[in-house]
Amino acid sequence: LYNQIKAGPSKTIVPRTFVFGAKAAPGYHMAKLIIKLINNVAAVVNNDPDVEGRLKVVFLENFNVTLAEKIYPAADISEQISMAGKEASGTGNMKFALNGALTTGTLDGANIEIRERVGEENFFLFGLTASEVVALKENGYHPLDTYHNNLELKAAIDSISLGVFSDGDKELFKPIVDSLLYQDEYLVCADYQSYLDCQVRAEQAYLDQEEWTRMSILNSARCGFFSSDRSMRQYCRDIWQVGPLRVE
Repeated sequence: LYNQIKAGPSKTIVPRTFVFGAKAAPGYHMAKLIIKLINNVAAVVNNDPDVEGRLKVVFLENFNVTLAEKIYPAADISEQISMAGKEASGTGNMKFALNGALTTGTLDGANIEIRERVGEENFFLFGLTASEVVALKENGYHPLDTYHNNLELKAAIDSISLGVFSDGDKELFKPIVDSLLYQDEYLVCADYQSYLDCQVRAEQAYLDQEEWTRMSILNSARCGFFSSDRSMRQYCRDIWQVGPLRVE
């Protein structure tokens, strides 16, 4: 979106704020570098007059329950973008959906259950399926081919590698660029165009506020299944084979 606006400053988009919250383990260098990149992107985007009022990036440090209590009710869209088959999409997406946020996600983890409950028409699906992920990797996946064949993907990665978000330093984020172009373990490049197309569908849906509100309400209303009470009853019945004990 930033590149699109820079290429055509008069471009009309639905104004949006991207909110990130994360933590990195002390020794997880790549995660720390990704957080660094998010903050550097924010510093550039948020101070560029060309995008003022249309695009903003926010990283909330030290993500915890207190921050979550503010983020979940405030979000219009919940982005759950883990690669299908990784089971990396857990309970955060349920909390978003319970609070009325519509999900942009892959068929991974709890996304699948949410989509089944709220209805396919109230869920923005993108990306490869788990079986497609396996097939692509087995047949030999070359992210460089995707990079060269998708101009928007190339522009996004090039802006990182050329130092647009690092004061001209081309080495700072080189590990991220190299991981995308030569490994891409999580098929970011492979899912990229599908993700962009999904964002367009979400943007168009948001323009109809009455329909969006209806979809949001249905998300909340149909997520009662994810109640912790129901979860505990199911665990007791199916896993532990124990019943309730009356306490006098």
